[in-house]
Amino acid sequence: MEPAVTGASVTLRDVAAASGVSLSTASRALDERGTASRSAAAEHVRKVAEELGYRRNSFASSLRRGETRTLGVLVPRLSDTVMALMFEELERAASDRGYFAMVATSGDDPEDERRATETLLDRNVDGLILATARLDDELPRRLRQRGVPHVLVLRTDGVSPSAVGDDEVGGYLAVRHLIDLGHRDIAVVTGPSFTSSAVGRLAGARRALDEAGITPPEEWLLASGYGIENGFSAGESLLGKSTGKRPTAVFAANDNIALGIIAAAHRLGIEVGKDLALVGYNDTPLSARLATPLSSVRVPLAQIASTAIDLLVNPGKEPHIRKSMPTLIPRESSGPPRHKH
Repeated sequence: MEPAVTGASVTLRDVAAASGVSLSTASRALDERGTASRSAAAEHVRKVAEELGYRRNSFASSLRRGETRTLGVLVPRLSDTVMALMFEELERAASDRGYFAMVATSGDDPEDERRATETLLDRNVDGLILATARLDDELPRRLRQRGVPHVLVLRTDGVSPSAVGDDEVGGYLAVRHLIDLGHRDIAVVTGPSFTSSAVGRLAGARRALDEAGITPPEEWLLASGYGIENGFSAGESLLGKSTGKRPTAVFAANDNIALGIIAAAHRLGIEVGKDLALVGYNDTPLSARLATPLSSVRVPLAQIASTAIDLLVNPGKEPHIRKSMPTLIPRESSGPPRHKH
């Protein structure tokens, strides 16, 4: 076929005329938003469009529909490995559905979160994905009131559409693993109490301890931040006592906390995997590559990302809060106690 017109000058009307179909039929055949039609007519239209050199003007098309095909993603910080990996998975899942994801950070500060949200909305994103939700956060409620499409990931307020890991199951698996190894002197270092992830992981840990009839001292149940420095401080507090009983095992509510505890243990001459059993959470790529590979609870980030995008672009589906199952990955950092009870 010799194209009558080429390149940027080719319009949808040209494609329809050359294909011998109506304008609406050509439009449906070339619409990239859904699953491509396999009908002979649609295949013919796409073949003609390719031969003519037709390029769909997605920007103009989006303006007509009042869409930008962009999604705003809000995370506390990209220096956090889990948040960086979560954004990459969200970006991939969005791209698979024809969307572009842009990211902003809030530093876990409610005022910065509000400003970042408004900045993303000023850019006319079609929806928001928040990995920042606090249990005391007003933002999801305000977004619901304003009718702004949004989904929470990794954390939930229990009301807005959410894609999360089952944190309670994960906490349970970690501590049950330590109990099954023979530990009874078990400490738990959890994340910030304003996050649903920390609350869920602590609840799961407590359930495993209760089942085994273990009641650790309250000072062995520490609320911490999610950073390495928080883990280091917690490790010094738990392990640095010159007198009194020390835990033989620690469940850290994320791998960063676990890394901090490893650093504190090393400084105190305590060998992780032998003197101290340690389990982290999230199974970040570094965990398996440490000198003593870290046992950790793996969270299916790709599945969570896909669920989040699905909840956003296909609203109204039940359930609104979807949990993905974590998996315990045992490694050398969690061995039995040197002196079993």
